[in-house]
Amino acid sequence: MSDKPEISPKMQNLYDLAAELDDLGHIAALLGWDQQVNMPHGGAEERGLQSAAIGRIMHEKFTSDEVGQLIDDLVEEVGDLNAETDEARAIKVAKRVYEKQTKVPLPMLMEQIKVTTMAHQAWEEAKAKSDFSIFQPLLEKIVDLRKQYADLFKPYDHVYDPLLDDFEPGMKTAEVKEIFNKLRPQQVELLQAIAEKEPPDNSFLKQHYDEDLQETIGRYVITRFGYDWNRGRLDLAAHPFTTEFGQGDVRITTRYLKDDAGSALFSTMHEAGHAMYAQGVPPKYRRHPLSGAASLAIHESQSRLWENLVGRSKEFWSFFYPSLQMLFPQYLGNVSETDFYRGINRVEPSFIRVEADEATYNMHIMLRLEIEIGLMEGTIAVGDLPEIWNTKMQDYLGITPPDVARGVLQDVHWSGGMIGYFPTYALGNLASVQLWDKMLEENPNIPDEIAQGKFDTILGWMREHIHQYGSKFEPQELMLKATGSKITPEPYIQYLKTKYGEIYNL
Repeated sequence: MSDKPEISPKMQNLYDLAAELDDLGHIAALLGWDQQVNMPHGGAEERGLQSAAIGRIMHEKFTSDEVGQLIDDLVEEVGDLNAETDEARAIKVAKRVYEKQTKVPLPMLMEQIKVTTMAHQAWEEAKAKSDFSIFQPLLEKIVDLRKQYADLFKPYDHVYDPLLDDFEPGMKTAEVKEIFNKLRPQQVELLQAIAEKEPPDNSFLKQHYDEDLQETIGRYVITRFGYDWNRGRLDLAAHPFTTEFGQGDVRITTRYLKDDAGSALFSTMHEAGHAMYAQGVPPKYRRHPLSGAASLAIHESQSRLWENLVGRSKEFWSFFYPSLQMLFPQYLGNVSETDFYRGINRVEPSFIRVEADEATYNMHIMLRLEIEIGLMEGTIAVGDLPEIWNTKMQDYLGITPPDVARGVLQDVHWSGGMIGYFPTYALGNLASVQLWDKMLEENPNIPDEIAQGKFDTILGWMREHIHQYGSKFEPQELMLKATGSKITPEPYIQYLKTKYGEIYNL
């Protein structure tokens, strides 16, 4: 006799549909991964058509009247969609996605997929040549398509809300602004205090470290973290990312910079954090409506936690620094562990978001949020972006990028149409510290374990409190369950003040 609860025929129909859509979604992801890792430049147009074909099949399968009727019947059958059962939450997730997708005309979806596939190649070329004009026409199309998309969801409180909701279910622009308005003055105050102090030396990082050896240490670190190589691999891409083609295949990428040895290592840790979340979703959610993550902010809480709260901690380097020193004696032989720790945590306004230190990182996100809102409201024109970007960089960080490659073209997201994504990075930072504080409260020996190169308790806690739920709970609901609080800026500010107070003797 089976222990599995019986499910109704209609519920089984929903699960079967979800499994098929999951398969198609992973095929689309595989096309995207190949484009960024392997595909020759000339393949962009045909890849756009291939991706659009998959997108059309998925859209048509999920937005049919029959699926709408199935969801309505299941809502009536189950009743309370907020009940904490897999069935109720699977229906809730399916209903939410159905209601959004049925508002989108198929031609608009097809155009979006084709344009963004072409735009990715244009962005790569524009960034390599530091020439915004190569990317501008396609970005103008993308912004126009995003405005059309937002209009499908009128009435809304703000034109940015439908885009934000795609990445952070239930979150409103007003909520993000409120959080950032609390965050910004306190981060500015901290940055001003730090600016008055002598910065730690980090010149030892600004060398050309052998890339094969960088890969060796990166693989070693994330293997200790718990990244499962039987279900993953590491490749190179212009912009590091994580993608999955199912629970058995979760891939990460990194990149090597000639003048910053920390970049690849910390991005590898970051992407491993994302990947371990995907690898930690339980097998019962394989090809299931709840197979995804709660949100991009929750995803980002995982990557930022492993990259920063673990990877930039004193305890971490008390274990790993001897190995790094042994691999690179010519650069690190005369650098003490204390100087190394202070150097990798140096606070310094920088042009590139993904290389930014913890104290300045959120400023990069607030800048992007202002620009994205301006683009959607129509107060910022795409053609003016390079100048507006530089002005805001000066305003937020006191520096002006020397070229567009290190300015407005540095991030891949707009080429993929992902307007609304950036706020989730800062929200993820805040969530990471809340989760960390709760985990330490329950497991005060974690710092000692990190110093011994042991990470089982951290990964196990995340498996229990975050990973096991897949997309069963909305992000704020999940944060309440895990920490007792919704996403809030106060713990993050306290973390920064404590950490940098010690490093900079504030």
